[in-house]
Amino acid sequence: MPPRPISTEMRAGCGCIRSAAFANLALWSTGDRLRGVSATRPSTDRPATLPSSDDRGRHATFVTTQWSVVLAAGRSDTPRAQAALARLCQAYWYPLYAYVRRRGYQAPDAQDLTQEFFARLLAQSWLAQADRARGRFRTFLLAALSHFLANEWDKARAQKRGGAVQLVPLQLDSAETRYGQEPADPLTPEQIFERRWALALLDEVLSALRTEHAAAGTEEMFDALKPCLVGDRQAQPYATLAAKLGMTEGAVKVAVHRLRQRYRQLLREEIANTVANPAEVDEEMHHLFAVLAR
Repeated sequence: MPPRPISTEMRAGCGCIRSAAFANLALWSTGDRLRGVSATRPSTDRPATLPSSDDRGRHATFVTTQWSVVLAAGRSDTPRAQAALARLCQAYWYPLYAYVRRRGYQAPDAQDLTQEFFARLLAQSWLAQADRARGRFRTFLLAALSHFLANEWDKARAQKRGGAVQLVPLQLDSAETRYGQEPADPLTPEQIFERRWALALLDEVLSALRTEHAAAGTEEMFDALKPCLVGDRQAQPYATLAAKLGMTEGAVKVAVHRLRQRYRQLLREEIANTVANPAEVDEEMHHLFAVLAR
C-alpha cells in the first residue's frame, strides 16, 4: 500500500552541527554569569519569551509561549490555541514518526499512523486530557500517541485511505529517507523519541537563528561563524575567519560571543514553548542535554 502523497517538500535541515557537543553551548551560560557576562539579555529586535531573572521575578510574558497558550485554552480550543498547537506539531512531528517506526510498523503504516494521529489530535478534544501538572509537550504527545497506537489504529485502518483531512502539513514524503539515515543503536522506542526530540529542537533554534540573520542581510556571516557555536572558545580560527569576512579578529570574537548569546536565548525560548511552567525550562534543558550525551 503506497503512503499517502504529501505535496509539501521536507523543510531543509539546519546544517551538520547535530551532536551532543552543541548542547554544551547552552550550559556555558553558567560560566558566563560567573564572569559577569549576561547570557540571557534580550535582544532589541525580538522580545524574549522568557522573562529576565531580575529581582521582581515577574513571569507574565511566559503565557505567550505556544504550549502555554494551548493548555490555557483547555476544552475551549480557541483559534489561537489551534494555531499554536499546529505550529508545535509541524515542528516536532518527526520524533513521533521515528517512535512509530521503532515500534515495528512499516513505513506506509507509520506514515498513515502519524498523519492520522495529528489529524485526530487537532480535530478532537484530546487537549482536555493534558495535565498542567505534567505539562511538557513531548510528554503529552508521547502518551497520546501510545494510547492511539494501542486503541485507535484498527479504527484508523478501517477508514478509507486518503480520506482524512490534513490539518497539519507533515512532510511525510521524505520521512523514511530521513529515518533510514538513523544510526543503528540499542535504544528503546522511547529513548529514540527523546533523542530525536532534542535534535529537532536544536534544528528549530538554528533555523530561527539563520532566519534572523537572513532578514538582517548577514546570512553569509552566520554561515561562516556557525561552526564557532561549538567547541572551545580558545580553539576557534578567529584569525582565518577575520580574513575571510574582512573584519578584525577582535570584531569576529565579539560577533561569535553575540551569536552564542543569541543561540542560548533562542534555545531557552524554544524550550519554553514546550513546557507549561517557567520553572521547568532549566530542568528540561539539562534533561535533553543528558539525552544527547547518551
